[in-house]
This record gives sequence, C-alpha cells and structure tokens, in this order.
Amino acid sequence: MSGNGLAERFIDAAIGLLARVREEESETVAAAGKLIADAFASGGRVFAFGAGHSSLPAQDVVYRAGGLAVMNLLPVPGAVGVDVVPATLGSALERVTGLASAVLDTGPVRAGDVLVVISLSGRNTLPVEMASRARELGLKVIGVTSVAYAEGTTPRNASGTFLKDHCDVVVDSKIAVGDAELTADGIDAPFAPASTVVTSAIMQAVVATAAGELAARGITPPLLRSGNVDGGHEWNGRVMEEYADRIFYR
Repeated sequence: MSGNGLAERFIDAAIGLLARVREEESETVAAAGKLIADAFASGGRVFAFGAGHSSLPAQDVVYRAGGLAVMNLLPVPGAVGVDVVPATLGSALERVTGLASAVLDTGPVRAGDVLVVISLSGRNTLPVEMASRARELGLKVIGVTSVAYAEGTTPRNASGTFLKDHCDVVVDSKIAVGDAELTADGIDAPFAPASTVVTSAIMQAVVATAAGELAARGITPPLLRSGNVDGGHEWNGRVMEEYADRIFYR
C-alpha cells in the first residue's frame, strides 16, 4: 500500500483495536443497544453527544442510511467539531462549568430518554457534567470512552471524576493515552490516531444491536435508506413522518 509501510501499520493497529473491542466489549455493546431499544419501545428518544473530534462518531449515526432514524445529535454551540476559530476555543469550552447543564436544561431531552456521551479521555468538565446532569434529569447514559485515561491521567473537572463514573453502561474503546498508534524514525511525536475509526465502529455496532433488539421484540426498527437508491427518499419521508416527535434534526 505504501513504500514505508506506515499505512499498513496503522490499518493493522486499527484492526487490532477493533478485534479487542469485539472480544472484550460485546456485553457492554449489547447492553447499550438494549438501553436504546428500551427507550424507543417505551416512547423515549435517543441523543448522542461528543465534543471536538469525539463529535464525529456521534454525527455518524445521525440521519444515516442504514441507521435508526431516531438517533439525534445533541449539539453544544462551539464544541461540536472544529468549526470554530480559533479551533482551540472548542477545547476551552470543554472545561467550562455549567455549559452542559445549560444545554440539557433548555434542550429537548426528558426523563426516559437515552444519551450517548462520547469522550476519549472522559476527563474534561463538559462530558462529565453532561453525563451526570443527564442522569439527574432521569436519562439513561451510555458512555463511550477509553478507560485507560481514567487509569493513566487525572480528572480535569471540579468533581474529580471521569465520564465512566456517571454512566449506566460504559463501552471501552481501548484507545491508549495519547491516541497515537505509530512511531517512526525521524518523526518526533507519536502519530496516527485511531479513536475515530474505533469509536465510529462502536457506535454503529450499538445502533445495529438496538435494531436487532427491536426486531426480536416484534417492533419494526425505524431505519433510513440511502437517498441514492430508487425509492429511498419516499421511504425516508414516511419514516420521518411517523416518528416526527422523536426526530430533532429535520
């Protein structure tokens, strides 16, 4: 694939992490999927949140062909993605106390809903407060994070806790502290992060599990189809109309 072998090494590292998740996190992925199915079956809604690059796996399951139509992004202005200037503002917002509570207290969430909180380190104020406040409001919380950070770093929030301490289910992404899979001669710092690849796969696995759980209960999962296949737009229109009260990205 490449002359220096770095591409192959990165892909091998990502495959290794995915294999660990498959082997070691099957029960937590199943539990997370069941929480989403439980919420849907009882009339609840489902939201996903991540700050910075952790927002990418959250966005990946929203309005996605082959995914559940009722997956919603819970945005925090300035903290989703790297679309603010300077980009470091997003990182600064992750350390602001009260921001997550303000979003939850004024947003569409309610008791009985499910919130997936994605944070690689799980140490900053925003994801920790998002999870803890959500549970206070009666939501079930799924955390997708690297447990290695809780074991190898210190909390960076007033509570002195990590995201994993405020979740009903925690799926461990297995990403090492620093999120860089490769080193090489002539390159001063570790490089090639795999967290987005692995966490996106986890999110898709959780959603797939939820769809299967619903089908096993005799409930048709509200799946979207690609708009690039014949009839896709019409199919999606019907699904969105039927579940309009649980879809917030229209």
